[in-house]
Amino acid sequence: MTTSREPLPGAPLLEIRGVKKHFRLSNSFVREDAVQTVHAVDGVDLVVRRGETVALVGESGCGKSTLGRCVLGLSPPTEGEILFEGKRIDNLKRATFREMRRRIQVVFQDPFSSLNPRMRVRSIIGEPLVNFRLVKGRQELDRRVGDLLEQVHLPRDAGLRYPHEFSGGQRQRIGIARALATDPDLVILDEAVSALDVSVKAQIINLLAELQQRLGLAMLFISHDLAIVEHLADTVAVMYLGKVAELGPRRAVFAAPVHPYTQALLSAVPVADPTIKREAIVLKGDIPSSINPAPGCRFKTRCPYAFERCQTEQPPLRERSAGQSAACHLDTVPAFDLMQGALPQPG
Repeated sequence: MTTSREPLPGAPLLEIRGVKKHFRLSNSFVREDAVQTVHAVDGVDLVVRRGETVALVGESGCGKSTLGRCVLGLSPPTEGEILFEGKRIDNLKRATFREMRRRIQVVFQDPFSSLNPRMRVRSIIGEPLVNFRLVKGRQELDRRVGDLLEQVHLPRDAGLRYPHEFSGGQRQRIGIARALATDPDLVILDEAVSALDVSVKAQIINLLAELQQRLGLAMLFISHDLAIVEHLADTVAVMYLGKVAELGPRRAVFAAPVHPYTQALLSAVPVADPTIKREAIVLKGDIPSSINPAPGCRFKTRCPYAFERCQTEQPPLRERSAGQSAACHLDTVPAFDLMQGALPQPG
């Protein structure tokens, strides 16, 4: 894989302010005052700048994909604001949001189910061009589709074939070409490489890095794979149970993680050098439920440093070093040596 470039000093493109997404569990057999609520996303603040890749990482069920759906307008937030170029987009009507759909595109996780098997690739990639009236006539449409296929390193005549005639990696390239068709400013990639083989993942990541540098795209990269995030992201936001646990530049987060949860995640990343023997941090304790979560820190049941304050007070996300923030009551968390071993245990 290629290494990530330095972050571009772009202006804020997407701003997420205090966004919450709660799902009410309906059950006609319980009292109204006993209704349960899933706190999928519970107060997230995030900024994506022009030309920047922000990686949203965490375990399955932490709320990262739900947050992406909120940005896309597929699931309106319960609270908070989502701004695009300084204008709120979370409260727009469907017709008004149409222009935002052109400028904010998505690449889905599964390349086998995200493409219509009854449509030729030419029609799949050309559909957004037609819907947004970005081409005039069949000749211009075919030319644009061919150009997009070449951008993702597929032959121009691939447009004449059906999705089942391609491998998983090639299908994901088609999905990327479709996302680029409308010349978007922001692309959301929801676990876009998780269903691919290791060698194919590397090819797609290199392609994304190439396209970003050439087109100046901003990307919100949703993933649970920290090894990939390390090569692609400029900024990393680590989510845990609906909240951001740590946020900062990629180099800082990977070199000196501050939050105990981030340290545990990084300790589990495989190391290519066989001379380095790293001991993974094993998180003990029960994983709390996102249904009507208890007061206090969400990570308290698994944190080796939890104390009395953690049981009752939710820690705010506060800055620990230049640009790096963590949601932890401790002023100093024992340092984690990423290359040598696990986090020192308390006591």
